[in-house]
Amino acid sequence: MIWLTLRQFRVQAAVVFGGLAVLCAALAITGPGMADEFNSGFASCTAQGDCSRFTRRFFEDHEMAFGAVILIVAFLPGLIGIFWGAPLITREIEQGTHRLVWNQSITRTRWLAVKLAVVGVAAMVAAGLAALAADWWSDPIDKAASDDISRITPLVFLSRGIVPIGYAAFAFALGVTVGVIVRRTLPAMAITLAVFVGLQVAVPMWIRPNIIPAESKIVAITSENHGEMMMMREEGDKAFLQVEVEPEPRAWTFTNETVDSSGKKVGRLPVSVAAGAPCAPPPPGPDGEPPEGPSQACFDDLAKKGYKQKVAYHPADRFWPLQWAETGLFVVLALGLTGLCFYWTRRRLS
Repeated sequence: MIWLTLRQFRVQAAVVFGGLAVLCAALAITGPGMADEFNSGFASCTAQGDCSRFTRRFFEDHEMAFGAVILIVAFLPGLIGIFWGAPLITREIEQGTHRLVWNQSITRTRWLAVKLAVVGVAAMVAAGLAALAADWWSDPIDKAASDDISRITPLVFLSRGIVPIGYAAFAFALGVTVGVIVRRTLPAMAITLAVFVGLQVAVPMWIRPNIIPAESKIVAITSENHGEMMMMREEGDKAFLQVEVEPEPRAWTFTNETVDSSGKKVGRLPVSVAAGAPCAPPPPGPDGEPPEGPSQACFDDLAKKGYKQKVAYHPADRFWPLQWAETGLFVVLALGLTGLCFYWTRRRLS
Protein backbone atom coordinates (compact mmCIF):
# COMPACT_ATOMS: atom_id res chain seq x y z
CA MET A 1 0.00 0.00 0.00
CA ILE A 2 2.87 2.38 0.77
CA TRP A 3 4.51 1.56 -2.57
CA LEU A 4 1.22 2.20 -4.41
CA THR A 5 0.74 5.53 -2.63
CA LEU A 6 4.26 6.66 -3.47
CA ARG A 7 3.77 5.68 -7.09
CA GLN A 8 0.51 7.61 -7.37
CA PHE A 9 2.06 10.60 -5.60
CA ARG A 10 5.36 10.75 -7.51
CA VAL A 11 4.39 13.43 -10.06
CA GLN A 12 3.00 15.91 -7.51
CA ALA A 13 5.95 15.28 -5.21
CA ALA A 14 8.44 15.80 -8.03
CA VAL A 15 6.89 19.16 -8.95
CA VAL A 16 6.83 20.58 -5.41
CA PHE A 17 10.15 19.19 -4.21
CA GLY A 18 11.74 20.11 -7.54
CA GLY A 19 10.54 23.69 -7.14
CA LEU A 20 11.71 23.64 -3.54
CA ALA A 21 15.15 22.45 -4.65
CA VAL A 22 15.36 25.33 -7.13
CA LEU A 23 14.38 27.80 -4.40
CA CYS A 24 16.91 26.41 -1.94
CA ALA A 25 19.63 26.46 -4.58
CA ALA A 26 18.90 30.11 -5.41
CA LEU A 27 18.96 31.04 -1.74
CA ALA A 28 22.16 29.08 -1.15
CA ILE A 29 23.87 30.85 -4.06
CA THR A 30 22.79 34.39 -3.17
CA GLY A 31 22.70 34.10 0.63
CA PRO A 32 26.44 34.07 1.48
CA GLY A 33 27.21 37.01 -0.82
CA MET A 34 24.35 39.02 0.64
CA ALA A 35 25.52 38.24 4.18
CA ASP A 36 29.08 39.31 3.34
CA GLU A 37 27.78 42.53 1.78
CA PHE A 38 25.80 43.34 4.89
CA ASN A 39 28.57 42.47 7.36
CA SER A 40 31.24 44.49 5.54
CA GLY A 41 28.94 47.47 4.98
CA PHE A 42 27.68 47.43 8.55
CA ALA A 43 31.22 47.28 9.94
CA SER A 44 32.21 50.24 7.78
CA CYS A 45 29.23 52.42 8.74
CA THR A 46 29.60 51.48 12.42
CA ALA A 47 33.11 52.90 12.33
CA GLN A 48 31.64 56.13 10.94
CA GLY A 49 28.99 56.24 13.66
CA ASP A 50 25.75 56.07 11.63
CA CYS A 51 24.32 53.04 9.82
CA SER A 52 20.79 54.26 9.11
CA ARG A 53 21.52 55.22 5.50
CA PHE A 54 23.34 51.95 4.78
CA THR A 55 20.65 49.71 6.30
CA ARG A 56 17.90 51.57 4.46
CA ARG A 57 19.70 51.24 1.13
CA PHE A 58 20.54 47.58 1.78
CA PHE A 59 16.90 46.75 2.49
CA GLU A 60 15.67 48.65 -0.56
CA ASP A 61 18.16 46.79 -2.78
CA HIS A 62 16.84 43.40 -1.62
CA GLU A 63 13.22 44.28 -0.89
CA MET A 64 11.71 42.60 -3.96
CA ALA A 65 13.55 39.32 -3.41
CA PHE A 66 12.69 39.44 0.29
CA GLY A 67 8.99 39.88 -0.48
CA ALA A 68 9.05 37.12 -3.09
CA VAL A 69 10.56 34.62 -0.64
CA ILE A 70 7.98 35.52 2.00
CA LEU A 71 5.10 35.01 -0.43
CA ILE A 72 6.43 31.67 -1.67
CA VAL A 73 6.77 30.24 1.83
CA ALA A 74 3.49 31.75 3.06
CA PHE A 75 1.42 30.32 0.20
CA LEU A 76 3.19 26.96 -0.13
CA PRO A 77 0.83 25.30 2.42
CA GLY A 78 -2.15 26.51 0.41
CA LEU A 79 -0.70 25.05 -2.79
CA ILE A 80 -0.13 21.77 -0.97
CA GLY A 81 -3.74 21.69 0.13
CA ILE A 82 -4.99 22.45 -3.38
CA PHE A 83 -2.74 20.18 -5.46
CA TRP A 84 -1.85 17.43 -2.95
CA GLY A 85 -4.79 17.26 -0.58
CA ALA A 86 -7.88 17.87 -2.71
CA PRO A 87 -7.08 15.37 -5.51
CA LEU A 88 -5.65 12.65 -3.22
CA ILE A 89 -8.92 10.78 -2.62
CA THR A 90 -11.20 12.61 -5.05
CA ARG A 91 -9.23 11.43 -8.06
CA GLU A 92 -9.68 7.79 -7.02
CA ILE A 93 -13.39 8.32 -6.37
CA GLU A 94 -13.89 9.85 -9.81
CA GLN A 95 -11.99 7.01 -11.49
CA GLY A 96 -13.49 4.29 -9.29
CA THR A 97 -10.09 2.81 -8.40
CA HIS A 98 -10.83 2.97 -4.67
CA ARG A 99 -13.23 0.02 -5.02
CA LEU A 100 -10.49 -2.07 -6.65
CA VAL A 101 -8.20 -1.49 -3.66
CA TRP A 102 -10.94 -2.27 -1.14
CA ASN A 103 -11.53 -5.62 -2.89
CA GLN A 104 -7.86 -6.58 -2.45
CA SER A 105 -8.13 -7.23 1.31
CA ILE A 106 -7.20 -3.58 2.05
CA THR A 107 -9.56 -2.00 4.56
CA ARG A 108 -10.82 1.54 4.13
CA THR A 109 -9.07 2.62 7.32
CA ARG A 110 -5.69 1.27 6.25
CA TRP A 111 -6.10 2.65 2.72
CA LEU A 112 -6.83 6.15 4.00
CA ALA A 113 -4.30 6.04 6.85
CA VAL A 114 -1.40 5.18 4.56
CA LYS A 115 -2.29 7.92 2.09
CA LEU A 116 -2.68 10.55 4.79
CA ALA A 117 0.51 9.54 6.58
CA VAL A 118 2.77 9.41 3.51
CA VAL A 119 1.56 12.56 1.80
CA GLY A 120 0.88 14.46 5.03
CA VAL A 121 4.43 13.95 6.30
CA ALA A 122 5.78 15.02 2.91
CA ALA A 123 3.66 18.19 3.11
CA MET A 124 5.00 19.15 6.53
CA VAL A 125 8.60 18.38 5.50
CA ALA A 126 8.27 20.57 2.39
CA ALA A 127 6.86 23.50 4.39
CA GLY A 128 9.47 23.11 7.12
CA LEU A 129 12.36 23.07 4.65
CA ALA A 130 11.03 26.17 2.87
CA ALA A 131 10.67 28.08 6.15
CA LEU A 132 14.13 27.03 7.33
CA ALA A 133 15.76 28.13 4.08
CA ALA A 134 13.89 31.45 4.08
CA ASP A 135 14.82 32.14 7.71
CA TRP A 136 18.52 31.51 7.04
CA TRP A 137 18.62 33.56 3.83
CA SER A 138 16.68 36.51 5.26
CA ASP A 139 18.87 37.02 8.33
CA PRO A 140 20.88 39.99 6.91
CA ILE A 141 17.69 41.67 5.66
CA ASP A 142 16.03 41.15 9.04
CA LYS A 143 18.95 42.92 10.68
CA ALA A 144 18.88 45.78 8.18
CA ALA A 145 15.14 46.31 8.59
CA SER A 146 15.02 45.64 12.34
CA ASP A 147 13.63 49.11 13.10
CA ASP A 148 10.75 48.82 10.61
CA ILE A 149 9.99 45.13 10.03
CA SER A 150 9.88 42.46 12.71
CA ARG A 151 9.45 38.70 12.42
CA ILE A 152 6.26 39.08 14.44
CA THR A 153 4.53 41.26 11.84
CA PRO A 154 1.71 39.34 10.09
CA LEU A 155 3.12 38.54 6.64
CA VAL A 156 6.67 37.79 7.80
CA PHE A 157 5.28 35.69 10.66
CA LEU A 158 3.63 33.32 8.16
CA SER A 159 6.94 32.44 6.54
CA ARG A 160 9.11 31.87 9.62
CA GLY A 161 9.51 29.38 12.44
CA ILE A 162 7.19 26.40 12.65
CA VAL A 163 3.90 28.01 11.64
CA PRO A 164 4.27 26.94 7.96
CA ILE A 165 4.38 23.32 9.15
CA GLY A 166 1.10 23.71 11.03
CA TYR A 167 -0.50 25.46 8.07
CA ALA A 168 0.71 22.72 5.71
CA ALA A 169 -0.80 20.00 7.92
CA PHE A 170 -4.09 21.88 8.11
CA ALA A 171 -4.25 22.75 4.39
CA PHE A 172 -3.51 19.17 3.40
CA ALA A 173 -6.14 17.75 5.78
CA LEU A 174 -8.62 20.38 4.59
CA GLY A 175 -8.06 19.47 0.95
CA VAL A 176 -8.46 15.75 1.58
CA THR A 177 -11.60 16.20 3.69
CA VAL A 178 -13.27 18.55 1.23
CA GLY A 179 -12.42 16.14 -1.58
CA VAL A 180 -13.95 13.18 0.27
CA ILE A 181 -17.15 15.11 0.93
CA VAL A 182 -17.52 16.86 -2.44
CA ARG A 183 -16.20 13.93 -4.55
CA ARG A 184 -15.20 16.23 -7.43
CA THR A 185 -11.63 17.36 -7.90
CA LEU A 186 -12.05 20.87 -9.32
CA PRO A 187 -14.78 21.96 -6.87
CA ALA A 188 -12.72 20.51 -4.01
CA MET A 189 -9.66 22.48 -5.12
CA ALA A 190 -11.70 25.69 -5.40
CA ILE A 191 -13.27 25.26 -1.95
CA THR A 192 -9.89 24.47 -0.40
CA LEU A 193 -8.39 27.60 -1.94
CA ALA A 194 -11.28 29.80 -0.74
CA VAL A 195 -11.18 28.47 2.82
CA PHE A 196 -7.39 28.71 3.09
CA VAL A 197 -7.24 32.27 1.74
CA GLY A 198 -10.08 33.25 4.06
CA LEU A 199 -8.16 31.89 7.04
CA GLN A 200 -4.98 33.67 5.95
CA VAL A 201 -6.95 36.92 6.19
CA ALA A 202 -8.98 36.09 9.32
CA VAL A 203 -6.19 34.71 11.52
CA PRO A 204 -4.01 37.85 11.81
CA MET A 205 -7.10 40.04 12.18
CA TRP A 206 -9.07 38.16 14.85
CA ILE A 207 -7.35 34.96 16.04
CA ARG A 208 -3.63 35.67 16.43
CA PRO A 209 -4.08 38.90 18.44
CA ASN A 210 -6.06 36.95 21.05
CA ILE A 211 -4.48 33.51 20.94
CA ILE A 212 -2.30 34.51 23.89
CA PRO A 213 -2.91 37.53 26.17
CA ALA A 214 -1.83 40.79 24.56
CA GLU A 215 -0.36 43.91 26.12
CA SER A 216 -2.80 46.83 26.35
CA LYS A 217 -2.16 50.33 27.66
CA ILE A 218 -2.72 54.03 27.08
CA VAL A 219 0.41 55.99 26.18
CA ALA A 220 1.27 59.59 25.50
CA ILE A 221 1.86 60.68 21.90
CA THR A 222 5.49 61.78 21.75
CA SER A 223 8.19 62.47 19.21
CA GLU A 224 9.92 59.25 20.31
CA ASN A 225 7.05 56.80 19.85
CA HIS A 226 4.92 58.31 17.08
CA GLY A 227 4.50 56.25 13.95
CA GLU A 228 2.29 57.35 11.08
CA MET A 229 0.73 60.78 11.47
CA MET A 230 -1.51 61.64 8.53
CA MET A 231 -3.10 65.06 8.11
CA MET A 232 -6.26 65.54 6.05
CA ARG A 233 -6.96 69.13 5.09
CA GLU A 234 -10.38 70.71 4.93
CA GLU A 235 -11.49 74.13 3.79
CA GLY A 236 -9.77 77.10 5.40
CA ASP A 237 -7.16 76.52 8.07
CA LYS A 238 -8.83 73.44 9.58
CA ALA A 239 -7.63 69.87 9.23
CA PHE A 240 -7.84 66.49 10.93
CA LEU A 241 -4.90 64.47 12.17
CA GLN A 242 -4.81 60.66 12.34
CA VAL A 243 -2.19 59.33 14.72
CA GLU A 244 -0.49 55.98 15.29
CA VAL A 245 2.22 55.20 17.83
CA GLU A 246 4.77 52.44 18.32
CA PRO A 247 4.52 51.31 21.98
CA GLU A 248 7.69 49.20 21.81
CA PRO A 249 10.42 48.74 19.21
CA ARG A 250 9.59 46.00 16.68
CA ALA A 251 6.26 45.20 18.37
CA TRP A 252 3.21 44.11 16.40
CA THR A 253 0.51 46.67 17.19
CA PHE A 254 -2.99 45.65 16.12
CA THR A 255 -5.06 48.24 18.02
CA ASN A 256 -4.05 51.89 17.71
CA GLU A 257 -6.81 54.28 18.80
CA THR A 258 -6.68 57.92 19.85
CA VAL A 259 -8.60 58.77 23.04
CA ASP A 260 -9.36 62.06 24.71
CA SER A 261 -8.78 63.06 28.34
CA SER A 262 -11.87 61.10 29.45
CA GLY A 263 -10.74 57.94 27.66
CA LYS A 264 -13.33 58.21 24.91
CA LYS A 265 -12.24 57.09 21.45
CA VAL A 266 -11.83 59.85 18.85
CA GLY A 267 -11.41 58.85 15.25
CA ARG A 268 -9.39 61.87 14.24
CA LEU A 269 -8.01 64.97 15.90
CA PRO A 270 -9.15 68.46 14.85
CA VAL A 271 -6.12 70.70 14.41
CA SER A 272 -5.39 74.09 12.92
CA VAL A 273 -2.95 74.50 10.04
CA ALA A 274 -2.95 78.29 10.16
CA ALA A 275 0.45 79.93 10.24
CA GLY A 276 1.95 79.55 13.70
CA ALA A 277 -0.43 76.79 14.84
CA PRO A 278 1.33 74.01 16.80
CA CYS A 279 0.61 71.27 14.26
CA ALA A 280 0.86 73.40 11.13
CA PRO A 281 3.21 71.93 8.50
CA PRO A 282 6.71 73.34 9.17
CA PRO A 283 8.33 75.48 6.48
CA PRO A 284 10.92 73.86 4.18
CA GLY A 285 14.48 73.68 5.42
CA PRO A 286 17.60 75.08 3.71
CA ASP A 287 17.61 72.22 1.22
CA GLY A 288 13.99 72.90 0.20
CA GLU A 289 12.66 69.78 1.95
CA PRO A 290 10.35 70.04 4.98
CA PRO A 291 11.65 68.57 8.26
CA GLU A 292 10.65 64.98 8.96
CA GLY A 293 7.74 64.64 11.37
CA PRO A 294 5.73 67.16 13.36
CA SER A 295 7.36 69.73 15.59
CA GLN A 296 7.69 69.30 19.32
CA ALA A 297 5.10 72.05 19.75
CA CYS A 298 2.54 69.78 18.08
CA PHE A 299 3.19 66.98 20.56
CA ASP A 300 3.04 69.46 23.46
CA ASP A 301 -0.31 70.75 22.17
CA LEU A 302 -1.75 67.22 21.89
CA ALA A 303 -0.63 66.46 25.45
CA LYS A 304 -2.09 69.74 26.73
CA LYS A 305 -5.47 68.84 25.23
CA GLY A 306 -5.34 65.40 26.85
CA TYR A 307 -5.05 63.28 23.71
CA LYS A 308 -3.35 59.92 24.14
CA GLN A 309 -3.13 56.64 22.27
CA LYS A 310 -4.75 53.37 23.33
CA VAL A 311 -2.75 50.44 21.99
CA ALA A 312 -2.92 46.65 22.08
CA TYR A 313 0.12 44.78 20.87
CA HIS A 314 2.40 41.78 21.11
CA PRO A 315 6.06 42.56 21.89
CA ALA A 316 8.71 41.17 19.58
CA ASP A 317 9.84 38.62 22.19
CA ARG A 318 6.49 36.83 21.89
CA PHE A 319 7.38 35.51 18.45
CA TRP A 320 7.93 31.94 19.63
CA PRO A 321 4.97 31.77 22.05
CA LEU A 322 2.74 32.92 19.18
CA GLN A 323 4.38 30.43 16.83
CA TRP A 324 3.75 27.50 19.18
CA ALA A 325 0.19 28.60 19.97
CA GLU A 326 -0.82 29.09 16.34
CA THR A 327 0.91 25.93 15.16
CA GLY A 328 -0.81 23.96 17.92
CA LEU A 329 -4.18 25.41 16.90
CA PHE A 330 -3.78 24.35 13.28
CA VAL A 331 -2.45 20.91 14.20
CA VAL A 332 -5.57 20.38 16.31
CA LEU A 333 -7.74 21.55 13.40
CA ALA A 334 -5.86 19.19 11.08
CA LEU A 335 -6.47 16.28 13.46
CA GLY A 336 -10.16 17.17 13.65
CA LEU A 337 -10.43 17.23 9.86
CA THR A 338 -8.58 13.92 9.69
CA GLY A 339 -11.08 12.37 12.08
CA LEU A 340 -13.96 13.68 9.95
CA CYS A 341 -12.26 12.28 6.86
CA PHE A 342 -12.00 8.81 8.42
CA TYR A 343 -15.63 8.93 9.54
CA TRP A 344 -16.87 10.01 6.11
CA THR A 345 -14.76 7.41 4.31
CA ARG A 346 -15.90 4.55 6.53
CA ARG A 347 -19.57 5.52 6.87
CA ARG A 348 -20.60 7.62 3.89
CA LEU A 349 -18.26 6.74 1.02
CA SER A 350 -19.25 3.93 -1.34
